Amino acid sequence: MSNILNTNRMKTNFIIKVCGLKQPHNIKAIDQLNIDYLGFVFHTASPRNMDNNFGAIPETKAKRVGVFVDEAIETMIKRARNYRLNVIQLHGNEEPEICASLYELGYEVIKAFKIDDDFKPEQLELYAGTCSYFLFDTKGDTEGGTGKKFNWNKLTELAPYAEFFLSGGIGPDDAEELSKLNIPNLVGIDLNSQFEVEPGLKDEKKLKEFIENVLRN
Repeated sequence: MSNILNTNRMKTNFIIKVCGLKQPHNIKAIDQLNIDYLGFVFHTASPRNMDNNFGAIPETKAKRVGVFVDEAIETMIKRARNYRLNVIQLHGNEEPEICASLYELGYEVIKAFKIDDDFKPEQLELYAGTCSYFLFDTKGDTEGGTGKKFNWNKLTELAPYAEFFLSGGIGPDDAEELSKLNIPNLVGIDLNSQFEVEPGLKDEKKLKEFIENVLRN
């Protein structure tokens, strides 16, 4: 990945999003770290699904993100009200009109795209101006994340279309490489399964050390 690294320029101002939280005590602890967004999954197929945990999100300093997969707008708005969400992340095959409708209602909207070597960047043009950020995750056989990285060299093709989060298998050993990425519009990183004790429960120590390393580099 050397062609997208710049050893003379360090990236230290990432927006940091921790996704897939579920347990109130863990949410409170992670919120005390230098976190910008906390993500909560609302998808029945996910082991991190929050729908069986109503009212379990305590007050947080970080913005609260609801992650949905091909859900009806009415359902997403209801969850956003019940769980006091600031941001809606669309992680399925949602059309640009869905993004635009939620954006116009005043929500921050993050649209996720599943990336592999065959992904055509031109698909992103349809979504330009319909949401706050894109999120690039690794394409897998099922909905949701894979816990694996895609080829980060692909980012040079994807970056021009919007500010975006990088997701997919980012783990504790990636801090130095992330801090050296020289990619326009890369504004945030999304952390999930590589920092878990079990689905929905994050390792507070690993996250703290990782965040400090990213900000320090």
